[in-house]
Amino acid sequence: MSSRAVPLSSLGLTGRGGGNPDITGLAVDSRAVKPGFLFAALPGSRVHGGEFIQYALRMGAAAVLTDAEGAKIAAEELAASEAVLIRSDNPREALARSAALWFGAQPATMTAVTGTNGKTSVSTFVRQIWIETGLAAVNLGTTGVEGAWSAPLAHTTPEPITLHRTLAEAAQNGITHAAMEASSHGLDQRRLDGVVLKAAGFTNFTQDHLDYHRTFDAYFDAKAGLFARVLPEDGAAVINIDDPKGVDMAAIAKARGCAVLSVGRDGGDLHLQGQRFDATGQDLRFTWRGRTYQKRLELIGGFQADNVLLAAGLVIACGGDPDEVFDTLPYLTTVRGRMQLAATRDNGAAVFVDYAHTPDAVATALAAMRPHVMGRLIAIVGAGGDRDRAKRPLMGQAAAEHADQVIVTDDNPRSEDPAAIRAAVMQGAPGAQEVGDRAEAILRGIDALGPGDALLIAGKGHETGQIVGEDILPFDDVEQASVAVAALDGRLA
Repeated sequence: MSSRAVPLSSLGLTGRGGGNPDITGLAVDSRAVKPGFLFAALPGSRVHGGEFIQYALRMGAAAVLTDAEGAKIAAEELAASEAVLIRSDNPREALARSAALWFGAQPATMTAVTGTNGKTSVSTFVRQIWIETGLAAVNLGTTGVEGAWSAPLAHTTPEPITLHRTLAEAAQNGITHAAMEASSHGLDQRRLDGVVLKAAGFTNFTQDHLDYHRTFDAYFDAKAGLFARVLPEDGAAVINIDDPKGVDMAAIAKARGCAVLSVGRDGGDLHLQGQRFDATGQDLRFTWRGRTYQKRLELIGGFQADNVLLAAGLVIACGGDPDEVFDTLPYLTTVRGRMQLAATRDNGAAVFVDYAHTPDAVATALAAMRPHVMGRLIAIVGAGGDRDRAKRPLMGQAAAEHADQVIVTDDNPRSEDPAAIRAAVMQGAPGAQEVGDRAEAILRGIDALGPGDALLIAGKGHETGQIVGEDILPFDDVEQASVAVAALDGRLA
């Protein structure tokens, strides 16, 4: 980043007193600052970035971007420094737009999708459709950057410097199309401001992240920011109108002049009229602008049809030919950790792994599996520590209402007492079996499977670690399921 220098003004920023130093790089971590850098001292949930301004100045920062509080915290150090101060009422937004200007490139066609559940699946299906139609595409989110070019990501929606660096690298590697997840945290913290979108999608709205947003209204407002602020006025909003909040999202987009493409089971521009399920997938019947289509999906779970059609709507909104888009649907594959077939017992019973970690997601996943299962449906659920406590009994209740047998186990207890978390989940599923050790819970669940039964291991999906205290212990639900099936069916030597 320090191989070039640009005037501060070229990043859309104005320094105190009109100062306009050459900037050689951007950083939000004072330890990453080098001479000539712009350091963004942002407000945080635990500590204000202003506390680190003094360290950034010692490292040679040429400019500091912060708010009034940050400037007050480091007033003495800033007064004694030649570094230029940029004070903003919204330093996060200013950083995002400056990062976009600094890196200067992104894939030409971009979409973003928000909602409580389904973001990863929808963005992945968008990427798969694009690739099937011959385009160089990626998706960015919970599972990193995947597709025609790959890279790791630490967060679903990275902070702006990482995000725009990644988008620029993708463009430099020939990526022309990108679909990204827009998390509520990322939207609230203005991480997507500066990304140029052609279309944005909305999946659904249910309880999650109230430990951060505190209220449903604040949570909704964060997600609505994608349509109220980030999506350009000439962009298109693709909305699941079956969700009660879909109408509100559509109204917000229309108020800004955005085109709206509706997707739903009860109507919509892209209207799902029927589904037929079998053991390996489903057949869909849907209409688009008066024409009826029937297509095969090799995907388990009725809700996958909603995700796939929303993804198809986003591709169409970005200029894709509808017939070509719909012809790709039979070739779509399961997203890693989303209704993923992990193993099959010799008696035909199937084991699935899913990232469902909210009450609605658990209920949706189990209800969607039911038409595919001839026998009993067993669920393994838990809840994370240091997160929304109100949803714990609701997780147990969702599993108890939709599964024939429930096992409550640990799922990233973090700093909390795992037994206390399990007890809260058990409140919603008083008849459930409690097995604290997750590996043992998986083994017991698989051992209980008879012919025609199915097991859903919910909560971790693609994750490969169990967070206990401050340690991340290696743990992969898919791997554990495979080992358990092999052991129980005598496949291990």
